[in-house]
Amino acid sequence: MNTDKIYAEAVANEYSSKKTTKVMALKKLDKKAKLPSMIVAMTLGVVSALLLGVGMCLSMGVIGAGDTTCFITGVVIGVIGIIGVSVNYPIFKAVRNKGKQKYSHDILRLAKEISDSN
Repeated sequence: MNTDKIYAEAVANEYSSKKTTKVMALKKLDKKAKLPSMIVAMTLGVVSALLLGVGMCLSMGVIGAGDTTCFITGVVIGVIGIIGVSVNYPIFKAVRNKGKQKYSHDILRLAKEISDSN
């Protein structure tokens, strides 16, 4: 086995011009339709979970002075976090459906071209 030849071919393939196929374009469109919903869901989920955690810490006295105002503030922040976590999935579905509707015509046209050519 000539490992130098294999390595040289791998490097050459990396720098050669890529020919875009219809399947690659279809995958790219699918990713483009779904990516915004994932970004929104992950961002809202992380922020909401952090708010919930900070609210719990404040209300239990782990952080803050441990008095009544910290407790009330912690409960309010925790409830905001719970609301954020609760609405995360419906927001995700709405953004995902909007992205699918936006690119559905192009995706269906390209999928039909691919299936007709085979």
